[in-house]
Amino acid sequence: MRKIQMVDTKTQYLAIKDQVDASIHEVLDSAAYINGKAVKDFAQNLGTYLAAEYVIPCANGTDALQIAMMALDLQPGDEVITPSFTYIATTEVVALLRLTPVFVDVDPVTYCMDLESLKKAITPKTKAIVPVHLYGQAAPMEEIMAIAKEHNIYVIEDNAQAIGCDYTFSDGTKKKTGTIGHIGATSFYPSKNLGAFGDGGALFTNDKALANKMSMIANHGQSERYYHDVVGCNSRLDSIQAAILNIKLAHLDEYSKARQSVAKYYTDAFASITQIVTPAIGKYTTHVFHQYTMQLKGVDRDAFIAHLAAKEIPCMIYYPVPGHLQKMFANQDNRNNKNLDLPVTNALTPCVCSLPIHTEMDAEQLSYIVEGVKSFFN
Repeated sequence: MRKIQMVDTKTQYLAIKDQVDASIHEVLDSAAYINGKAVKDFAQNLGTYLAAEYVIPCANGTDALQIAMMALDLQPGDEVITPSFTYIATTEVVALLRLTPVFVDVDPVTYCMDLESLKKAITPKTKAIVPVHLYGQAAPMEEIMAIAKEHNIYVIEDNAQAIGCDYTFSDGTKKKTGTIGHIGATSFYPSKNLGAFGDGGALFTNDKALANKMSMIANHGQSERYYHDVVGCNSRLDSIQAAILNIKLAHLDEYSKARQSVAKYYTDAFASITQIVTPAIGKYTTHVFHQYTMQLKGVDRDAFIAHLAAKEIPCMIYYPVPGHLQKMFANQDNRNNKNLDLPVTNALTPCVCSLPIHTEMDAEQLSYIVEGVKSFFN
């Protein structure tokens, strides 16, 4: 049996090696390493896949979030609402720009932004909402967009974990996550569902003015070379990474189906184990399973993880400390301290754990993982 890994990027590469290698050599032959044809082709192809008017590639997903907030002209002291139960990058850029992060709770079923918690958090200072499509399924975007419209607030979708996910509106209309808010941001970190062989990211929008501004910001604020219209940064997706992503984009739906198949195998296998709460899927969304994250009820999580580790089965905790309890936010105002009332976040943090899930898992590995999990409860 092949070694079990949380993510097996090497085996995935071997399946498309000839295509990837050829695309890399095309870039090397062209010597257009920055903003070359491969970057333009990838942006166009990704826009077509997402049905997004504009795609702006950048250096990584964190930069994508930062560029989005810069493009919206958010000012120091403006409040930005994010879930506490997510990766720190979502909120890190808020603090970096001297904005005020406001943490809200998540839904106990989907782990995405809770609507009632969101409504309670809005003040006259609120300028943006950043819903996170956590673990691979969509936040309740129809309702979030309605709330944002009512209060004249921008919405930036953090789509780093859910590229390829479909959201269905109440009228039956479908859109890809990342294309519903004013701006969508994603990451192409190697372990993502659409992963590069290094860092990478992108922004999506259907607003031409925003697209132009984000393009400038990502390239030193220049509209043409040496003419800098706004304060920007240096955040570009290099041509080699774009070429790799262009090949992998053609396989993204296939990759999503493979992840969904693994998730179904796990969920079916653990159905009779009452101490395991398997991932649930919201009624309005598909799930592309960036992670397979379950809850352990009445179980010593450390002992469970140690049990799997002894069998060489990896198991990860995403995320052991929620944003509102991170030391980096200890000096924030009293809306964001240890006394913040986020009951679902506080309940999930000590009991969630994630099993290996990726596109190259085989039947032998899956059977071994399931038996390893079941043996803990026998």
